[in-house]
Amino acid sequence: MAKIKEGLLRTHTCGELKKGHVGELVTVCGWVNKDRNLGGLHFVDLRDKYGITQISFSDYTGDLNLFKDISLESVILVKGVVGARPDDAINKNMATGEIEVRAQVVQILSIADKDTIPFLPYGAVRPTEELGLRYRYLDLRTKELQDILQLRSNVMNRVRALLIEEDFVEVETPILYKSTPEGARDYIVPSRVHPGKVYALPQSPQTLKQLLMIASTDKYFQIAKCFRDEDLRADRQPEFTQIDIETSFPTPLYIKKIVEKILIDLFKLPAGYSLPVMSYDQVMEKYGSDKPDLRYGLEQYNVTSLFANSAFATFADVAQNRGLVKAMFVSNKVGSLTRKMIDQFKDVVAPFGGKGVAWFKMENGAVSGGIAKFITDDILSTLYRMANENNKSDGVWLFIADNNHDIAHNSSDALRRFLGENLKLIGSEDKFLWVEKFPLFEWNGEDKRFYAKHHPFTSVAQESMDDFLSGDHARLVNCKAEAYDVVCNGYEIGGGSIRIHNQKVQDKMFQLLGMSESEIRGQFGFFIDALKYGVPPHGGLALGLDRLMMILARTNNIKDVIAFPKTTSAADLMADAPSVPAEAQLNELKLRWK
Repeated sequence: MAKIKEGLLRTHTCGELKKGHVGELVTVCGWVNKDRNLGGLHFVDLRDKYGITQISFSDYTGDLNLFKDISLESVILVKGVVGARPDDAINKNMATGEIEVRAQVVQILSIADKDTIPFLPYGAVRPTEELGLRYRYLDLRTKELQDILQLRSNVMNRVRALLIEEDFVEVETPILYKSTPEGARDYIVPSRVHPGKVYALPQSPQTLKQLLMIASTDKYFQIAKCFRDEDLRADRQPEFTQIDIETSFPTPLYIKKIVEKILIDLFKLPAGYSLPVMSYDQVMEKYGSDKPDLRYGLEQYNVTSLFANSAFATFADVAQNRGLVKAMFVSNKVGSLTRKMIDQFKDVVAPFGGKGVAWFKMENGAVSGGIAKFITDDILSTLYRMANENNKSDGVWLFIADNNHDIAHNSSDALRRFLGENLKLIGSEDKFLWVEKFPLFEWNGEDKRFYAKHHPFTSVAQESMDDFLSGDHARLVNCKAEAYDVVCNGYEIGGGSIRIHNQKVQDKMFQLLGMSESEIRGQFGFFIDALKYGVPPHGGLALGLDRLMMILARTNNIKDVIAFPKTTSAADLMADAPSVPAEAQLNELKLRWK
């Protein structure tokens, strides 16, 4: 079906005119990108989302005083005849570089104030991030950001088509909902109609999509807005979008296959491609992270037992206190570590609680530097055997040790990422991974309580059910979840699980998370009741659309893939939000500001 053009001010965009249009009378509209007056020759580069067209005024018979008012970024309409450029004026770098529009009629649609415009979108100097966010509508005029908006639209449309192809039904769920704690703070909305009560903006549609399964919807999806009041990072925003999927009667394999179908299509992976799979314990030991970047190596090794009787007291003490000692080998074949890099290691691991990085180097068959004097021949040969390296290969061995396993893992992950970046080891090919067999719980020593590793609706792995039902602390820490995350290039791009569909098990889960009976009823009573009335086994996954877009658009900044993003302090600089409410609004809501 042909595109509708009737009713538009223009006949063509600024990116579509070619040599085949020569001789046609056309109308184009756009922003003045460049204005070049070369004496008798006057040209304007007219720009819109689709491209740039050169406008020639050499044959223009209208009022030339008009151009005194036209500044860069002004919006004009030009009616004229398409002409072929002379051979020496053809611009092969432009899609429209073989033609120009010879203006007959020019109409100013909007003047840009040249005295106050904060920056030119196509100027030689790019604005700071803060200035770009404050005048986001100007920054969004750039081709780079417009291309990302178009790509995001294409991705959403393609995902919709793929899921509908698999009989999924798109269902919208409420934005004004109930506070159902899922690991972060809620954004709350006071109710005027119900004084003293609030709605909560959903952290995810978790309970709602499960209720849709109870309602026999069978296969649900939604491109859902979610809200979390949490500390922000480069890959987080207070409001974000997820591709939300839930289905009845699945095994984890079915959900993985649905997700793989989406990823194969979006990333142009080979047909039938299956993502590699690792357990949580495997990735933590090998990479120190449950979302490792597999575009480079630098695997880690648990060498705790190797140093249990070592003369190096620091490692020996950690080993004897059931701590963790991890090793990493940087072969000279991979990259050469400089002394400057080694001196930076302490600062790299410090934010994660790491106390430093021990090291020694092997060069021409000799051990030197760092902790070399504590490295026996037995330790050396075992290290090289673990790394599958020829004995005494040149390179540097790095070690992180701590009584706290989390600190050791997090520090070794930070060190690995630092090395991957600084040694320029990161490959260009996207690398995916399924991570499964997560712990069901995390124990918080300060609060003296368990937290759900994912969320409280995650099903217990069948082999852990007896441990779960026992309620015994020593057994609960070993419980596994029927959960799975999908990882790409060091980002968790999606997480999912099989859900609890038994009322007693769900009630037990809430209790083990420290909730009283009154708290359970108050927060989740409606959901517990729904579990009484026939619940299909169900499960799903949510893909983070914003993180997916970061990878597809090849940017490290999540703000680049969102039309109107917030800052890392959750502020909208353009609209000056959040803002102070009017006194009348507070009175209507019966609220007082403290």
